[in-house]
Amino acid sequence: MCNCLGETQGKIKQRDMMTEKESATDKIIADAMATPSPAKSMGDPGITPLSPSHIQQNDTDSNAHTGPSFIVVVAIDFGTTSSGYAYAFTKEPECIHTMRRWEGGDPGVSNQKTPTTILLTPDRKFHSFGYAARDFYHDLDPTESKHWLYLEKFKMKLHTTANLSIDTELHAANGKRVKAIDIFAYALAFFKEQALKELSDQAGAEFDNADIRWVITVPAIWKMPAKQFMREAAYKAGLVPRDNPEQLIIALEPEAASIYCRKLRLHQMIDIGTKTNQNGFSPTENVGAGMIQAKEHVRSKRQSRTFLVENVIGELWSELEEGDRYVVVDCGGGTVDLTVHQIRLPEGHLKELYKASGGPYGSIGIDYEFEKLLCKIFGPDFIDQFKVKRPAAWVDLMIAFESRKRAAAPDRTNPLNINLPFSFIDYYKKFRGHSVEHALRKSNVDFVKWSSQGMLRMNPDAMNALFKPTIDHIIQHLTDLFEKPEVSDIKFLFLVGGFAESPLLQQAVQNMLQGRSRIIIPHDVGLTILKGAVLFGLDPSIIKVRRSPLTYGVGVLNRYVEGKHPPDKMLVKDGTRWCTDVFDTFITCDQSVALGETVKRSYTPAKPSQQVIVIHIYCSEKEGVGFISELGVRKCGTLRLDVTGTESTVVRREIQTLMQFGDTEIRAMAVDVATSRTVKASIDFLSQ
Repeated sequence: MCNCLGETQGKIKQRDMMTEKESATDKIIADAMATPSPAKSMGDPGITPLSPSHIQQNDTDSNAHTGPSFIVVVAIDFGTTSSGYAYAFTKEPECIHTMRRWEGGDPGVSNQKTPTTILLTPDRKFHSFGYAARDFYHDLDPTESKHWLYLEKFKMKLHTTANLSIDTELHAANGKRVKAIDIFAYALAFFKEQALKELSDQAGAEFDNADIRWVITVPAIWKMPAKQFMREAAYKAGLVPRDNPEQLIIALEPEAASIYCRKLRLHQMIDIGTKTNQNGFSPTENVGAGMIQAKEHVRSKRQSRTFLVENVIGELWSELEEGDRYVVVDCGGGTVDLTVHQIRLPEGHLKELYKASGGPYGSIGIDYEFEKLLCKIFGPDFIDQFKVKRPAAWVDLMIAFESRKRAAAPDRTNPLNINLPFSFIDYYKKFRGHSVEHALRKSNVDFVKWSSQGMLRMNPDAMNALFKPTIDHIIQHLTDLFEKPEVSDIKFLFLVGGFAESPLLQQAVQNMLQGRSRIIIPHDVGLTILKGAVLFGLDPSIIKVRRSPLTYGVGVLNRYVEGKHPPDKMLVKDGTRWCTDVFDTFITCDQSVALGETVKRSYTPAKPSQQVIVIHIYCSEKEGVGFISELGVRKCGTLRLDVTGTESTVVRREIQTLMQFGDTEIRAMAVDVATSRTVKASIDFLSQ
């Protein structure tokens, strides 16, 4: 493999560390390169950086989201357990319309959103989504249902998969595998169809998708591959065309919640963080009673489906002063996301003070604890078999548990009854040869009894115990966060997301804070992110400063300096000593990055005929990285510069590349300096 490295400014050269297996692939990229390179043995693709140092340019006029004007913004809150959409017209930004009421629903569960469940026919064609999918699947005969592909709670796969790719697969309830990209695309296509139909009905004519700016919400703790995966699914679903990426914005869930909370009026929230009595309740009583009041308020307002928001800032925000800090804790079905923001007045712009944190501590953790309890009583072999042989009945059982889960409270004294499907009782007797009641008696699980009505009767302490591991994770994370110097003097803690409705979680947060911050829970807390995502789509520049979650950079060759560089990194070529594997840092972990701020680098093709420049990007959770070979540094993406059609007579062509790290996604732009022509630039985090 022959490559060339030309003269560089500042005596710095680009190289990319690759294994021998990788170098064969890169030979295609680097073909027609003739002159030997000092990095030849490393498989260097022959890309020369012309800019010697970390150049940052604060381009305040640059806004990645400027472009064609849109008539309406439609936001999709794609949740682990439930999903929905909302929209606002750009001429009426203060009116947020939530989706039409969904058909179906569960007792005691709000159905302003629909379950994130999808059903495919036996030949893998899309059949239905949400309540419709769940109800149809439930009504199928067991002998028939095992051929259908039913999926739920699949969003977490994007967070938990280490090497996420377009080929990542999901498991349906019957154990069959299906491509994740297809499932996510089907779901987004469903929401597109629903939203367009509603907008067309309102307009009295067919609504043009080109007039819509789409927003999709994702957890802030998601890595770049997961964000790109959602974007790829949106392209596949026909939500936006690939050649118009600006029509789609990826919104971070706690950021969206933060944006909406800026607009809150006092009657749109519950304040449970005060030490004094409020509304006639003590702080502890306030936990449960406040949520009941809020739900009644929401129920009375639900028919309109239109929420009016302040065109500037809400009453709560008027209490904030320049520099005041607050935390948003987004407690969803799959993840818990924490974001720390600071207010900038008079515009009310937001600055992120500490990188987004959290983990897989959502409410589905309680479902897993319930499943572990069932395994303890009936045996893991039976539960595994029952899920595969009677998948629809298993779904029924978890629906029954969900409604009782929502009834759990710190001061509850009466037991919670969970209905066992008949097929569970029947299948267990066939499987074990004795009854469910017998299993309960033999299990030594004292806090779960058998009811003659065919129910599991759990005492409140038993239900609360199922919550404990998940809530303990959240409280530990919050405790650690509040010990950070950037997270001092927090005025408010906003508790949002569906799990925030739990009185058990509310009380745990209250006990942990001990009055240090006021705890604010918006009414209709499950729609906070959705409504905030609409506001973000209307004004994506509202978050002015973010924190980088990782350190990003590329591998380069530097002139070897005795005493500074390790001897094992020295490479001698044509009498010149080079240091290999040097990590050229673009941005460091937890570094503040302003919206529109760019990192500038210049590269040159190894040969005038070269059509594509490919540069590997590395990342680390550490702030200070010296070499790409260090522990914890990994290759995470590729920067691809397509110089086709920008041929030049200049011997050493300079391709100037600008990378933006201050947005919800990392963006790249490039230009051929000699011709001023735009070069197609893209960053790929999925093909690793």
